Amino acid sequence: MIVTRPANAEAARRALARGNFDTTFDQAEALLAAEPDNPEAHFLLGIAESSTGGISAGIAAIERAVALDPQGEYRAHLAKLYTLVRREGDAAATLRAAEQALPADALSRDTMGCVYARLGDHAAALAHFDAAVALEPDNTEFRYNQAVTLNFLGRVGEAEAALEALVTLDPAAARAHHLLASLRKQTREANHVARLGQTRAAASDGRDRLLLGYALAKELEDIGEADQALDTLIAANGEHRRSLPYDFARDAAVFDAIESAWGNLAQAPVTDPASDAPIFIVGMPRTGTTLVDRILSSHPDVESAGELQAMPLAVKQAAATRSRMVLDPETVLAAARADLGAIGRAYLDRARPHLRSDAGRFIDKFPGNFQYVGLIARALPKAKIVCLRRNPMDTVLSNFRNLFAISSRYYDYSYDLLDTAAYYARFDRLMAFWREALPGRVLELSYESLVADQEGESRRLLAHCGLDWSDACLSFHTNRAPVSTPSAAQVRRPIYAESVARWKRHAEVLEPVRQFLVAVGVAVE
Repeated sequence: MIVTRPANAEAARRALARGNFDTTFDQAEALLAAEPDNPEAHFLLGIAESSTGGISAGIAAIERAVALDPQGEYRAHLAKLYTLVRREGDAAATLRAAEQALPADALSRDTMGCVYARLGDHAAALAHFDAAVALEPDNTEFRYNQAVTLNFLGRVGEAEAALEALVTLDPAAARAHHLLASLRKQTREANHVARLGQTRAAASDGRDRLLLGYALAKELEDIGEADQALDTLIAANGEHRRSLPYDFARDAAVFDAIESAWGNLAQAPVTDPASDAPIFIVGMPRTGTTLVDRILSSHPDVESAGELQAMPLAVKQAAATRSRMVLDPETVLAAARADLGAIGRAYLDRARPHLRSDAGRFIDKFPGNFQYVGLIARALPKAKIVCLRRNPMDTVLSNFRNLFAISSRYYDYSYDLLDTAAYYARFDRLMAFWREALPGRVLELSYESLVADQEGESRRLLAHCGLDWSDACLSFHTNRAPVSTPSAAQVRRPIYAESVARWKRHAEVLEPVRQFLVAVGVAVE
């Protein structure tokens, strides 16, 4: 039975809007004491619980609200909470149900869009972001989500217009400026360099200054001011790096654990192994992983599931470690003693909600899966693994030039050139380790070779993945599937050689990087 919202629930709603979760909780509890089956009270209780860290309690309360009143608003927020605990299948099912009774408020429509985006269904997400913006046109958060999704879908002109509208509403919106700079290659006649410089000079928040610094550096590079661009980037990254408690020893400990755990991992049981053959594209970020993903997903029998966290989460679950990091030495060592067949099946369960077609094969292009190569090879015996390799100097520079998820501790190395060089050296050593431990299992594909011989390297790639040749793979740039990585603009062009040996433009500045890599035995040419 559908129950209407009681008048005294409005006070709880107002408290919720102000972010006063304690008051919301108390008022929701009072409502439930008077009306135990009031869905609004259960919903408000769930929002208050989840907003203060009680995600499981919040889910239970909102599930009760949905059972009493299956309306769209309740389901939208329930789907969001499911994604927070990585229950993507439940989130997808809840969204499907919410589509039958759409919420009328902008926040719930934006929430539905965010959940669809989290599941990789950007076309479905856009309809909800459009609705949210139409309902609340002055909300810059909703406009930003809409612009991001337009860009993912290749609708760059519309994304640019949406961001300009956002910047008109909030001239200091750093995220909007950063995304706007990335949409296209700027020209001397049409760019935002002056505006970016003024906006950054006025910014005091560290995160905003970092975003604006990257945007300014990118546009300076576009208009031919390469030296000034790198100077700007070094300053922006240096400022941010000084705020981080990062020590490369933290990452080195993970690499050490991966290598030392192989003895146990190689002998771990694999009960009831899955017969699925997903394709994993791994490697350092910004080395051509998105390009290879587009080539493979242009094949009629393959779809891209994007950059999944399914393997890291399946491994963390099997390891049952209580540490806060998804990947740490404790988790690596514990997972090496787990049932690997169960890890493979758990991975597939987590991946399925992200699939959109019945193509038969799917790609997981999370680059960081290079640290899970041993687990993948054993847990999914039929999986295919492709590792992108790029010139070490270009790899270091491209990682330094790209702004990854600022809040993620896994990319803290990327704000300093020598930290990045140290990280690359351990990546290189780990790939040599896999090469010896798993001969023939990983195809190491050179970005430079792919640029020089697209068809030859593409044929080698498809053969490794067990795929018949398809001419469509040569026209990857016409692939209309969404792209949700920083390479979105690049992979909508045919293959080009502009990024090969880019580091030589900055050879003097990068000389300490070159010397470090040579000293640890990495060939830089």
